[in-house]
Amino acid sequence: MMAVSIGKRSTAATSLLISFLIFHTSNADIPAAVAESAEAPHRRFEYKYSFKGPYLTQSDGTIPFWVHTGNAIPSADQVRITTSLRSQRGSVWTKNTVNFANWEAEVTFRVSGRGRMGADGLAIWFTEGQGLEGPVYGAADSWNGVGIFFDSFDNDGKKNNPAIIVVGNNGKFMYDHPNDGTTQGLGSCLRDFRNKPYPVRAKITYYKMSLTVLINNGFTPDRDDFELCTKIDDMVIPQEGYFGISAATGGLADDHDVLSFLLFRLTEPGQQPAPPDVEIPKEEKDKYQAEFENFQQELDKKKEEFQKEHPGVQGEPVEEMYESVNDREIRQVFEGQNRIHLEIKQLHRQLAMILDEQRRYVTVVTDEIAKRGVHAQSGQVPNQDIDNIINKQEEVLRNLNELRSSFYESVRQIGSAQHQGNAAGTYEAVQHFNDIKEHLHVVKRNIDHLIQRNVNPSEKVNCPELPPLPSCLSTIHFLVFVTIQSVLFIGYIVYRSQQEAAAKKFF
Repeated sequence: MMAVSIGKRSTAATSLLISFLIFHTSNADIPAAVAESAEAPHRRFEYKYSFKGPYLTQSDGTIPFWVHTGNAIPSADQVRITTSLRSQRGSVWTKNTVNFANWEAEVTFRVSGRGRMGADGLAIWFTEGQGLEGPVYGAADSWNGVGIFFDSFDNDGKKNNPAIIVVGNNGKFMYDHPNDGTTQGLGSCLRDFRNKPYPVRAKITYYKMSLTVLINNGFTPDRDDFELCTKIDDMVIPQEGYFGISAATGGLADDHDVLSFLLFRLTEPGQQPAPPDVEIPKEEKDKYQAEFENFQQELDKKKEEFQKEHPGVQGEPVEEMYESVNDREIRQVFEGQNRIHLEIKQLHRQLAMILDEQRRYVTVVTDEIAKRGVHAQSGQVPNQDIDNIINKQEEVLRNLNELRSSFYESVRQIGSAQHQGNAAGTYEAVQHFNDIKEHLHVVKRNIDHLIQRNVNPSEKVNCPELPPLPSCLSTIHFLVFVTIQSVLFIGYIVYRSQQEAAAKKFF
């Protein structure tokens, strides 16, 4: 009986120990698995399935590794899928199929138009076949794959556009145009992508059967400022297919421009892809090498022909026609420095005008005080107040002279920095900016001190009032003067009349 119980206890202890070890082992493996799953996948750029300006097109107007159809117009820096004309359709597609299990596409585009509403929209495709032309945003209907639609026009009248809609198809369904594809959409979001100050960027990631669409709203130049639009799990797409971009216009029209399409192959952590040299067969390598040599020979011939046709530009480096990054930064620095110089000169002129006004005011006050004398009279400001006014005005003049000197020194330093140019170097330019900054701080501090000292609402100093001038002639004197003048005038008239009467007696 004891043996059985001991055996049972030992068996129970053994099972408990095994379960404890299994529990700890499984718990120890969980964080590692979580960390491994949270690790970002490896990205490798695939140039054969990408395009980007500048020099996007070749001399014959084609895009390397891509084909364009319809009204699409490739240029050196972008591909205009459709112009802002009615009933336009265009598209671009990869020439070769893509057979990546996981991938990520970054598309930079711009949709612009003059109207408040646009049409019809733009679509990004990954389909089993090339949908070169068709009614679905310029591409073929009944596709086998997935389409990300940037719909501009509100067909169903529900005011849910512009919108981004993800629609999948296995090649058996027709696109629901009247309802803007909402009945077939696997995911969507409302985003206004028309007439933005910066190009709109879309990042589409297909990783472990999960499709994620991220959008940059076009309000900022930050290339990494993305926000989630939609995410679809358990998404099944063809193993091989073509990437494409299409657009269409209707009664309303927009310009649909694609600036770049960048494709990256995604690989799970720990499963690095083979180097490109291993993936390319030897026959294909030899073919590409021969094409490169032929292209190099044609390029050399064109250079020789150009030098013969333009002998005046022989030996001149082409790089001098372009501006380097350092030259651009220095030019921008000196342009900003020139604007600061003009502003300081304007402030210097205004300060000189204020200084002249203050000098005239001090001169007038001093002359008036000299005329009045130093004796205080009734109704006048005491001599102490007059002295305070004169002292404050003299202090104002001193402060203004100091400010003027500071402005003049700043202008002189900026002018010397501009004359030095690029030869001064970056360190000297930074030193001059620091000196200018210190002088501007001194000017600001002096102005604040002047305002606090002389423009204080609580201290009001009145100028001395002029005393009433004494009257030179009183009313009594005026009447006496008028009476005397009247008597003399009457006497003169009487005297003259008597003289005339006496003269008549002799005739």
